Amino acid sequence: MQISFAGKTALVTGAGSGIGEAIALALGHAGALVIVADIDVHKAVEVADRIVAANGQAQPGAGDVSDPEVVQRLVAEALAAGGKLDLLVNNAGISGPLVPLGEYPLDGWRHVMGVNLDAVFYGLRFAIPEMLKTGGGAIVNMASILGSVGLANAGAYVAAKHALLGLTKTAALEYAGRNIRVNAIGPGFIDTPLLDNLPPGAKEALIAAHPVGRLGVAEDVAALTLFLLSDQARFINGSYHLTDGGYCAQ
Repeated sequence: MQISFAGKTALVTGAGSGIGEAIALALGHAGALVIVADIDVHKAVEVADRIVAANGQAQPGAGDVSDPEVVQRLVAEALAAGGKLDLLVNNAGISGPLVPLGEYPLDGWRHVMGVNLDAVFYGLRFAIPEMLKTGGGAIVNMASILGSVGLANAGAYVAAKHALLGLTKTAALEYAGRNIRVNAIGPGFIDTPLLDNLPPGAKEALIAAHPVGRLGVAEDVAALTLFLLSDQARFINGSYHLTDGGYCAQ
């Protein structure tokens, strides 16, 4: 199945590495003009340059998406580059402290909520009005398997991802009749830089927790993201799609 986004403008947050990088590269390969947004401007530039080097269209965008003014600016940059905004991937996320709730640092809670939840709301808040002006669009919010199950010592992350699913369903209901689809993806544990600082043996334990016998790779998530953004998924709205190697089937 060949998916083309020729003539479409896409904004991907957290696109400087990992899942976001894979999504941005895949969108660029499929013909979209991609705004590669990341808090690390150097990484954003590198990914945008790779898309352009492969004869695609891209430009970097930098900033902390937990700041609403940054998200508003990124949407404006997408409009300036492409004249419209067709596709949004709210992908930016952080893991946060790994401690029990009774010991959870207050600043850590706010930081996780700011990046993993507030930024998704800001993306919806500023992108949807622009999509409505040009006939609609498609949005994917990056959740997690931890949007449907818990994990000890990851209270803020789990809470944010559960709430993200509520935002996804609400937005989908509000704008279904106006040609904007909103869906969420729940990756299992993906082999990205977020896992680089695991203690010895932890990665092997995560692999064993996935029935397929491996961690996911970013391209697994990118493939599903492109499908959900495409017209092939035109009747899919307000849904939560796992890409977890069977983790949640246990």
